[in-house]
Amino acid sequence: MTRLIIDTDPGIDDTYALALACVSPDVDLVGVTTVFGNVGLANTTRNALRVLALCGREDVPVAAGADRPLVHPHGHRARQVHGEDGLSGMSDTLPRRTTGLAGTDAVSLMVRLLDESPEPVTIVAIGPLTNVALLLAAHPAVRSKIERLVIMGGGLDGGNVTAAAEFNIWSDPEAARRVLAEESVPTTLVTLDLTVRCAVDSTWLDRLAASGPLGDTLVKLSATYRSHYRLSLGYDGVVIHDAVAVAEAIRPGLLRTTGMPVEVDCGQGPARGMTIADRREHHTRDSPRRIDIALDANLDEVRAFLLSRLAG
Repeated sequence: MTRLIIDTDPGIDDTYALALACVSPDVDLVGVTTVFGNVGLANTTRNALRVLALCGREDVPVAAGADRPLVHPHGHRARQVHGEDGLSGMSDTLPRRTTGLAGTDAVSLMVRLLDESPEPVTIVAIGPLTNVALLLAAHPAVRSKIERLVIMGGGLDGGNVTAAAEFNIWSDPEAARRVLAEESVPTTLVTLDLTVRCAVDSTWLDRLAASGPLGDTLVKLSATYRSHYRLSLGYDGVVIHDAVAVAEAIRPGLLRTTGMPVEVDCGQGPARGMTIADRREHHTRDSPRRIDIALDANLDEVRAFLLSRLAG
């Protein structure tokens, strides 16, 4: 059984990721924390609660976290990709959860869940890394209770919000640098370089929609996202970035990784938020920290795993 905390900014692909964790019988989803990102914190928190209600998970504690980056203001949201509310304008069509917020902030909830867990927990961070950076900075003792961090973010060969930067890292580069370059917790980074290659097409979406109420709702929620990716990909399909990261957390080794040191550009120029991996065989720095970067996978296996879980 894999014990997970998911830190998220729902968002369409976050919704698929949350649903994947909720319906997987080999996952113990011990908590969900929210962060600003695709839309503002109030919307990401409402969306997380409603997606959990959709999945019948009244039991999972939810807490809201950072509503802005550590240092500089957030440039913009991703409403043109996810819709004004983060869910193609359909958040209010989802059921309301009778269980509200946990009554504490995201970092405090993560600390409590980690302290109370009888075994280490995997934290899956699929939004800006502000909450995770604050957790590790303010509560270093919890590192021993973290099995690993699985992070969706970055792009070694370019970005999606700028030519250089991926959205989650660009949203708070200072937090990302703290987590990716300075920490000692085992970390797997799932980048755009792989998630885009794992894109699913209309046949996959049709099969999911036909599988039952949950699958049908997920596909309907994807309307704005699907329109965006129809232009971006050049065919009718979507990239469910965050679900790929959760899949790796559930089934370690589903994605093939390479250990490399990583830096994050925190400057104010056009490379702000760029994820820079040192791919040289002989590294010039003394004993740099290396993280596992997911660069390859059996793409059909990943798509089949996602569909089999989400379709029940």
